[in-house]
Amino acid sequence: MLSLLLILALAAQVHGQNAEEPAANGPSAPPPVPEGLESPAHTLRTFLEAMSAEPADYETGIGCLDLAEVPEDAGRQLAIKLYGIIIRIEDVEDESRQWRLTQSLSVSADETTLTFFPRPDDDILSGNDRRRHRVLSRAAGPDATIVFAKDDSGAWRFSAETVAAVDELYEKLRGQPVVASNARDERTLSSALWLEDHLPDWAMQRMLGLKYWQWLGLLVLIFIGIVLDFTVRFWLRIVSIRAIRRKGGEASPESLKRTVRPFGLAVMALFWLTVLKTLDLPPDALAVLLPAARFFFILAAVWALFKVTDLVGEVAATKAARTDTKFDDLLIPLVRKTIKIFITVFGLIYIADSLSISVVPLLTGLGIGGVGFAFAAKDTLEHIFGSITVVADRPFHVGDWVVIGDTEGTVEEVGIRSTRVRTFYNSLVTIPNGNLVRAVVDNYGRRKYRRWNTHLNLTYDTPPDRIEAFCAGLRELIRLHPYTRKDYYQIWLHQFGPSSLDVLLYVFWETPDWQTELRERHRLMMDIIRLADRLGVEFAFPTQTLHMYKEEPGGEHVPADAPEKAADFRAMRSGRSAVRELTANATWRDRKPEPYRFQHASETEAEDNGTQIESKIGGDG
Repeated sequence: MLSLLLILALAAQVHGQNAEEPAANGPSAPPPVPEGLESPAHTLRTFLEAMSAEPADYETGIGCLDLAEVPEDAGRQLAIKLYGIIIRIEDVEDESRQWRLTQSLSVSADETTLTFFPRPDDDILSGNDRRRHRVLSRAAGPDATIVFAKDDSGAWRFSAETVAAVDELYEKLRGQPVVASNARDERTLSSALWLEDHLPDWAMQRMLGLKYWQWLGLLVLIFIGIVLDFTVRFWLRIVSIRAIRRKGGEASPESLKRTVRPFGLAVMALFWLTVLKTLDLPPDALAVLLPAARFFFILAAVWALFKVTDLVGEVAATKAARTDTKFDDLLIPLVRKTIKIFITVFGLIYIADSLSISVVPLLTGLGIGGVGFAFAAKDTLEHIFGSITVVADRPFHVGDWVVIGDTEGTVEEVGIRSTRVRTFYNSLVTIPNGNLVRAVVDNYGRRKYRRWNTHLNLTYDTPPDRIEAFCAGLRELIRLHPYTRKDYYQIWLHQFGPSSLDVLLYVFWETPDWQTELRERHRLMMDIIRLADRLGVEFAFPTQTLHMYKEEPGGEHVPADAPEKAADFRAMRSGRSAVRELTANATWRDRKPEPYRFQHASETEAEDNGTQIESKIGGDG
């Protein structure tokens, strides 16, 4: 995240420098005056034509207002009310009065404001118009004015003070008759104004700045929002379960419940954002409620995206667990965290925008100290590139048994900044990914074979034919056992030990994990013990025997008889036959046992399925 902010800061700084270049080359030409706003008369005409059009052109009408002192969201309702005020003051369609109105709205080049109401030059008004104008002035009050103001670009708009007072002025003049010919009723443009004309007088009373019917409307909106929240969550849960099952994935009910929760809140906030404007709330109330609802919606949306990311990651992880490759097990957590950071950054930007906080000056300020910021983010960038290296080179996967420096254990999670290894003491070691770029990684999980090198110690009084039969039987066991490597093994009488004849047993296991290796080694060792018992071979243990020899005079040495011609062959055949007879009823002769799976204590008396060591005959299981 620090690196992303650094890039944005540098981009903002470059943008700021580019924006200053034209000023350095000379003063730029002033922007053209927007069409229809060249003078107060043009602005008034543009505004009335936009609001009386069918349908009303609200964008153009709002463009005639200076919204500096009111929320932008209140612009539409204020434009409708201002239209209702003007059509009660002046009839711009009356040709006999158009010239006088144009004359009264004419200004000189150096003027920046013009008062449209109350009219300062009563002498241009006829007798009836003068009397009506004075009635409206008294009804509006001495402080009520409608003023045009000229901005820096030369455009004339209704002033910010006028726009801020429109709500109060409309309440005072709404009972006056409409004098403009061909004017549409402003109440047809606003459902709130239409509703107020059909409500009883008590509903128009105010409390804490809001009318009674507006308080009731807020209560109804809150209730509808809560109903929408529960409804959306209920249907989303049903649809999500069906969609996930259709795709062959799995997700726990708790995960689904947590995932759909923010969606209901987001729909509730979006509903409030949509309908709050229809209550004709005062600008001060809108300035509080609309940013609060927008902020709530953004938080709910970010939360919803977070939960969707977790749910998709969980479903993808269940699918990845069924595949043979482990690259997806490594990639899914990394992608999930990257997406969450991306969502967080955009959520912060939109929250700042909803609170009217300018992000560009903030990033530009960061750009000023870009060098120091880059040094501060150096380690973070190193760890990010380290995580990219782990994904690209794939020195290990999730679940591999690794040795990294002094740390030995199983890889549990690979993140953007660090990798977590669960040691065999069940502690969790966090290794920064930047260290993995230079570290030596010994991956035991990538072994295809697992070597077992040991000696079987036989007593010195074991006859040679039994030793030969025993070694041949061991080789046959290696060839028959399902998890042993068949193309390379060494079983020979290897050395004469201090108290035993040592038979070398050098064998490789082709097992997926350590617990399966231990199970198969146990199985083989039990068969070796049974083979030795069948052949009459005894294992030695460290002993010392003291022989007292007394030479007798005249004693002669009698040499042993030479072995028969086929003695070795018969011994080997005897050993192989013993092994076949010994393992004839073993279940692993019919099918290869599955990898080891831990069982609960209640399952120990279950029927042998060929995967555990339970049989008492032939090392079966």
